Amino acid sequence: MKLIAFIITLIVSANSCNKDDNSISNQEQKVKVAYINGAIFTVNPEQVWAEAIIVEGNKIIYVGNTDKALAQIGEDTEVIDLKGATVIPGIHDVHMHPLEASSENFKFILKEDNDPENYVPTIRKALRDFPNEEWLLGWGVDLYALLETKRSPIDILDDISSTRPIAIMERTSHSIWVNSKALEIAGIDSNSKDPSGGIYMKDENGNLNGILIDNAGNLILDLALAPTSQTKANDYNGLVNFALPELAKNGITSICDARTYWKRDHHIIWKRVEKEGKLTARVNLGLWAYPMQDDESQISLLKSLYENDDNRLLKINQIKLYSDGIVHNTTAAMQEEYLIDLFQKPNNNGLNYFTQNRITSYIQQLENVGFDFHIHAIGNRGIQESLNAIETASTGSGRHRITHVEIVTPSDLSRFSQLNVTADCQVAGDFTQPDHWSENAELIGKENSQNLVPIKSLKEANARITLSSDWDVSSINPFVGMQNAVTRFPQNITIEEAVKAYTLNGAYVMRQETEVGSLEIGKKADFVVLSQNIFSVDPNKIANTKVDMTVFDGEVIFERK
Repeated sequence: MKLIAFIITLIVSANSCNKDDNSISNQEQKVKVAYINGAIFTVNPEQVWAEAIIVEGNKIIYVGNTDKALAQIGEDTEVIDLKGATVIPGIHDVHMHPLEASSENFKFILKEDNDPENYVPTIRKALRDFPNEEWLLGWGVDLYALLETKRSPIDILDDISSTRPIAIMERTSHSIWVNSKALEIAGIDSNSKDPSGGIYMKDENGNLNGILIDNAGNLILDLALAPTSQTKANDYNGLVNFALPELAKNGITSICDARTYWKRDHHIIWKRVEKEGKLTARVNLGLWAYPMQDDESQISLLKSLYENDDNRLLKINQIKLYSDGIVHNTTAAMQEEYLIDLFQKPNNNGLNYFTQNRITSYIQQLENVGFDFHIHAIGNRGIQESLNAIETASTGSGRHRITHVEIVTPSDLSRFSQLNVTADCQVAGDFTQPDHWSENAELIGKENSQNLVPIKSLKEANARITLSSDWDVSSINPFVGMQNAVTRFPQNITIEEAVKAYTLNGAYVMRQETEVGSLEIGKKADFVVLSQNIFSVDPNKIANTKVDMTVFDGEVIFERK
């Protein structure tokens, strides 16, 4: 729908527009905009639907019907006729990785292929195309393709180059494929002890095979992406020129950066963008807690980075840490042993980046500063340990959440509500849909493979649910997530619940529910005009929804042409 804006001039009595009244100067007067004739879903239980809203400056001053809206506007009010279009509050995506999704620090992407030998031409070309890059970084390898290759994966990369370090991130971001030069620079050899939350994979002879699992790979990336003027320029340009416009295009007005690598100066990039007035979203940074960092020094540094000014768009008020890994590579922390043993370790029930005791300690020391915790936990053991840590450590003042929440022990469902822990769920990826659940059975058994990401069960247990993208692991498009949320029987919710999960519930975990998240008088004007009515359209067509207009802080930051 092409929105048509027109100015309605009303004849107003001289008393109501007395030019001698200078209590507010012309410069200080705020522009009023009335949006009329819409189908506005407010997410306010006291007034669920409305036809019109009036915005003055960045605040909503009226929510109601069109006639009453027109009756109280002045001659300088801009009136936008929505012509029946659906409006919802600005989308909150409380788990995404915009810097990682948009930076050009990774130089090539591999197409899906079952034979890593077929990647060689692409990697060789990248090596030639970027001769001045100390590290050659890429993305897109498949872990199981590496595990099943005839030659050792490290030999494939060593044949390409033995003098320049090469590191290629696996599609899930939970492993890295490297050559010998990368290991040499990192000081990793066959005698190196596995790091917390990571595994240095070896062949049958005990030699490193070039596959670094979970946090073992993060250690490499911290070296490769140590901040330089060029890496920071790549991050900045990607954020300003790609990520932020993508947010606006998709109706996303508030986000949480779910892995702010402070060692890579990610927080400094965000602060620069805000200082330059280029920030077009409300942003909470989740400072990454490094598993291998000394706890005392890390906690001290995290405290020093805390910023929570209500008058700023950017806040540094969350901690992101991992309890476990993922099911796909058998590192999600499970109560039971995996049915396949990839690593030949004494325990085959997943790993911990942070143990329950360490999570407890971090919450005890950082919650009182004002930090809320955003804990990655996928397996039933990881989720239970995270809930245990919150129960032990939290005073009740934190707004902590567990993200992914794939395999939940039934007795733990009610604990989310009891402990005021938000279940942050991602259902935009196909792998979370019921048609794909059986793919996990060979790893965790049929029973554990059922009801992955149990949003309906969590809802029935009175848990607060947020839906988020984990972009760029899954699509940034929130309407893909909404469609999947309402169609993924037997673990589905209603479209009204899905919208609330993407708006008001997200605002709660960002501590801004009194400012945004619903369309109410006195709140800030963050809202989205949609191309179709997601509440009446065929649920299987919700993902086709386009954003016609995104309004952020009272300003139109995107309009579809």
